[in-house]
Amino acid sequence: RLLTVAGDTGHGDKMVGGDSVQEITKQGDTDHGGNKGSIYLYEKVITTIANWGTANNLMFVIGATKAAQFKHIRTLIPNHFLLVPGVGAQGGSLAEVSHYGINKDCGLLVNASRAIIFASQKEDFAEEAQAVAKQYQTEMAGYLQKISFSSL
Repeated sequence: RLLTVAGDTGHGDKMVGGDSVQEITKQGDTDHGGNKGSIYLYEKVITTIANWGTANNLMFVIGATKAAQFKHIRTLIPNHFLLVPGVGAQGGSLAEVSHYGINKDCGLLVNASRAIIFASQKEDFAEEAQAVAKQYQTEMAGYLQKISFSSL
């Protein structure tokens, strides 16, 4: 099962189904206008969907461009695996995503494909793409070492 969550909006992937997300939005208060007990829609979507499975069979897609939100998202789903698009060319920071999103098992699959595939439009594309990919791999390895993650 896969759910894409971006900012304040929840988008049900075809694997989840829009009808499921519509049902979630009917349940409870999703207005975050300062009312006591109100929550953001993404919080309701995450907490509801997290109950559909476990951290072993359910993952979430969380965009990298608002990395500070990972801190709160990790309080909702501390052990779930997160697929994180948007690092690099789309403006997301690997450093911030790692800082806020890594859990004890790493828990992240970070996508920086645009930064890699558009590394160069010249004949040196292969070398430039390899260099950018290696740069991201080396940077991520450094963050993993900080949490003593040794399965590299």
